[in-house]
Amino acid sequence: MRDKANSLVSAVGAGLVAISLIASTAPQTVVRQSARSANTTVAVGAQYDSTHVYVRSADLESFVKSFTATFGGQASKPVVTNVLPVPSTTEFQSVWTPAGTLSVFAFQTPIPFPFGQERTGYLVTDIDAAVKTARSAGAEIIVEPFKDAIGRDAVIQFPGGLKTQLYWHFTPPSYPPLETIPDNRVYVSRDRVDNFVKSFIAFSRGKIAEDNTHADAGEIGRPKETFRRIRISSPFGNMQVNVTDGHLPYPFGHEIMGYQVPDIAVTLAKAQASGAKILSPSFTASDRITAIVQFPGGYIAEIHSVSAR
Repeated sequence: MRDKANSLVSAVGAGLVAISLIASTAPQTVVRQSARSANTTVAVGAQYDSTHVYVRSADLESFVKSFTATFGGQASKPVVTNVLPVPSTTEFQSVWTPAGTLSVFAFQTPIPFPFGQERTGYLVTDIDAAVKTARSAGAEIIVEPFKDAIGRDAVIQFPGGLKTQLYWHFTPPSYPPLETIPDNRVYVSRDRVDNFVKSFIAFSRGKIAEDNTHADAGEIGRPKETFRRIRISSPFGNMQVNVTDGHLPYPFGHEIMGYQVPDIAVTLAKAQASGAKILSPSFTASDRITAIVQFPGGYIAEIHSVSAR
């Protein structure tokens, strides 16, 4: 087990260092801090908050190639290891792009519950302080802290069902800042949205950037209607909360992240050329042009650019 852990540290660490060197000439250094103050965030930075993507082993290479061809960036070399507190085996790759970071898992064994349901991994300054903060904010700890080969982890669940993994590394990673910060796209019912927003803001030390009760629902596949759209900014990055009645045409609700790009037409062309499918064509809303794509392996994402009008 110790040999396996050392191998993982070497392989992942080398890959992430390479990513940082390629992507930036001035990477940031992460320093572990104490989260003693109630006003101190446990977040480190949006570039360390990775989207968790689960694919089949047969699709791992094609997915990573397609995603990096679409957004740029670099991937670490794949390693095979156990990243969970129970017996399991996965092939793992970390992917850094200017538009967002991914942790990609291709499990070779059945995925133990409740893993596979969390959408993101948030790097925190102190795992115990983060868990305490989550509980105080009304989230539940559905996987108590556990040790992996390179750090400690836990999984929390906010009111409304959103699951997030928290992680902390023995050796802090060093990534350059993102060029654009993606939106964590969350669909929540009217019954739970207020509790969810209150809990997430208390945990993240974030703030509401927008609460639009009459946003253009063409953005979620229902043109000529309106919906409530809440946008939150926090040290963990951006979040768009879509409050709906659940009457959503496919593929809306399946997308996990929304990636901002300079030119959506150019990016969609890159995506298609690298094997991705456009599931919902470009729609011009009040402040952005948005589309939904599916990458090889099944990962569905929203892509948008700032609207010209």
